[in-house]
Amino acid sequence: MNAVLKNPDLATLPPPAAIQQLHHYAYKARDAEETRQFYEDILGLPLYHIIQSDYVPSTGEYCPYTHFFFRLRDGSFIAFFDLGDDVKAEPSPNTPLWVNHIAFRVDTVQELENTKKRLEAHGIEVLGVTDHHIFHSIYFFDPNGIRLELSAQLADEAQMAKDSTVAHARLNEWTARKQQWRKERAEGKAAAPLKPENNDRPEFVPH
Repeated sequence: MNAVLKNPDLATLPPPAAIQQLHHYAYKARDAEETRQFYEDILGLPLYHIIQSDYVPSTGEYCPYTHFFFRLRDGSFIAFFDLGDDVKAEPSPNTPLWVNHIAFRVDTVQELENTKKRLEAHGIEVLGVTDHHIFHSIYFFDPNGIRLELSAQLADEAQMAKDSTVAHARLNEWTARKQQWRKERAEGKAAAPLKPENNDRPEFVPH
């Protein structure tokens, strides 16, 4: 029996909510109009909703803001807060710039190529098109220093479903190795970060 279910209090909890899709992802923006020009005029996401207030509803703290939302085709949003200070968020000091990002899906690789040309015509540096096997991507930064990715899915549902059957086993293997690595690090035997045992992208290894 699952260990969680042995606790009678947890066993009587309602099931998880049926999460349908992303509602919105929110970031700090340096300037609302600068951000609108990028997302609406260049990327084509319509400005759809604005909330303005002096106080934060969740915490009650005083912090005047303009919260504005751009709508994606599936009804989800990417949103921003302009706090009126003309300052963009600082990147995380312990995280490489390529790690934290948000990816949007487009339908075709040709749309990636077209968007790359459009972005570059506006003076925006673009990386890619990058081949990730199951999808292709381009990468770029918005005016707030947020790394964005556009991806065109290549793998079909059957391939993705097949890959999903081994996802837990692969993560469990990583977790077991990480537990051992933590033990060795505590004993002073491991200094370097843990590497995956398998390399899914050997073509990028220098020879």
